[in-house]
Amino acid sequence: MLEIRHLKTLHALRETDSLVEAAERLHLTQSALSHQFKELEERLGLQLFVRKTRPVRFTSAGLRLLQLADSLLPQLRSAERDLARLAGGTAGRLHMAIECHSCFQWLMPTIDQFRDAWPEVELDLASGFSFAPLPALARGDLDLVVTSDPVDLPGITYVPLFTYEALLAVANQHALASRPFVRAEDLASETLITYPVERDRLDIFTRFLEPADVEPAQVRTSELTVMMMQLVASGRGVCCVPNWALHEYSVRGYVTAKRLGEKGLFATLYAGIRADMLDSPFMRDFLLTAKDTSFSTLEGVSAAPKTK
Repeated sequence: MLEIRHLKTLHALRETDSLVEAAERLHLTQSALSHQFKELEERLGLQLFVRKTRPVRFTSAGLRLLQLADSLLPQLRSAERDLARLAGGTAGRLHMAIECHSCFQWLMPTIDQFRDAWPEVELDLASGFSFAPLPALARGDLDLVVTSDPVDLPGITYVPLFTYEALLAVANQHALASRPFVRAEDLASETLITYPVERDRLDIFTRFLEPADVEPAQVRTSELTVMMMQLVASGRGVCCVPNWALHEYSVRGYVTAKRLGEKGLFATLYAGIRADMLDSPFMRDFLLTAKDTSFSTLEGVSAAPKTK
């Protein structure tokens, strides 16, 4: 009667707080997900959650099944890992680099889980800010690169992790704080604070300012998100960061988050991997763990397209 997929869908609904986002995460249509819930409720003779509530309000029956999911799903993942070890491929190397200053927030818990699950895999992490990691990946010096700017290279496959929205942080008293969204020309008189990477790797330039032929009045850099937020809050400039990195500052009223353009500026984060590593059991497990951790840790991310 009760199946693993039912526990996974309930777990996804709690994590995303939305039928639409839960369906995206599970790669189902919303209709298929709703049908699955309806079918399960009919089997059980119990309602699992109250429709059209935000946040989702689970019934006593739904909460009991979520308790089961919290207990069973980690055990299932652990068993799958053990079986993968029995099938071989327990040892290996996973050297990775990150092209994202804000990624450590969710990547470090992923790495901690991975170390516990795959102690025989040699793990190394480097920042991709001071060198070109994708060519290093193609050469075999690296095994995985986290990037939002994939480049077509022979033998390299990009696995989408999640999609996010890039937002502009402005001081609460800034004139732009009251606008419904920010236009490219609004930044012509602003100091733009960015991470210290090349302009052609920053979406705020390549996909927002340059298409509109707009140049900010000044550009300054900072390596730390918290320092960027302090500069913004004190009226020293504005900055563009992923929604998950900005959320903790905007929700506390420290700065104001504004959409870039009427439709927003969205990007997808990818794991670049050499094609020969895709079938490695520990690589598959790392990608699954990374996706699970990002959805449970980050605010405002959604399921990415299946292929790139």
